[in-house]
Amino acid sequence: MKIKKKLNFFFIFILILFSFNNLNAQEKNYYQDIVNDWDKIFPDKNRNAAGPKFFKYILDKNITYKDFVEYNKLYCAVSGSLISPNSTPEFVYLKENVTEKKICGAYYRCCIPCSCDLMKYSKTQKMKHKFQDIEKEFYVLTIDNPCGKKDFPIQVNRNYFCSDNDLDKSQVSVLDNKLVIGYLHESRPCLSTDLDYINSHQVTGKFCELRNNTPLDQLKSGMGDIFIKLAR
Repeated sequence: MKIKKKLNFFFIFILILFSFNNLNAQEKNYYQDIVNDWDKIFPDKNRNAAGPKFFKYILDKNITYKDFVEYNKLYCAVSGSLISPNSTPEFVYLKENVTEKKICGAYYRCCIPCSCDLMKYSKTQKMKHKFQDIEKEFYVLTIDNPCGKKDFPIQVNRNYFCSDNDLDKSQVSVLDNKLVIGYLHESRPCLSTDLDYINSHQVTGKFCELRNNTPLDQLKSGMGDIFIKLAR
């Protein structure tokens, strides 16, 4: 009887160990996936202001909505920089395209000027997409089509976004001729308390007020004038 109990305990232990290892095997390393595919996303390795390339790369994957959300935490939509896993997002608001209503949400950024640039020069809009597990509607970050600009910033690879003066839908996501640059996490219509918090925050309030009132030719931090020239 004692031997039987020991055998049962042994088999239960092996089953738990197998289940734990199998669970670990199923966990995704989202950051490493992006690093591995870096050359596919950016053939010339220029990621300046290339949030749209990240977003399109992620949206085209055959993944669950949860995976989609996790991947979108790992790049800055303004700069195109990778973001370290488990980074803390900024709470921001953007105006919704057409309605101009203020939509609040979490934004993962590489440096604090990017939050200011996003709030001033981007808008948000709802997008619907069928994922592996569910069809979902969510808010995305957008800017106007930059392809016809005479002062298109030379630091940005125009061929990533544009086909002549049109947005290249094979490389970027497009909504109503707006360029989708990223995903707005945990988005919802703003409450008055949300706006009070954002406007009084050390970064999104005080710092952004200073930055957004600084002439473009005097901006020296973050991506400087690169994203702003692309988005304004």
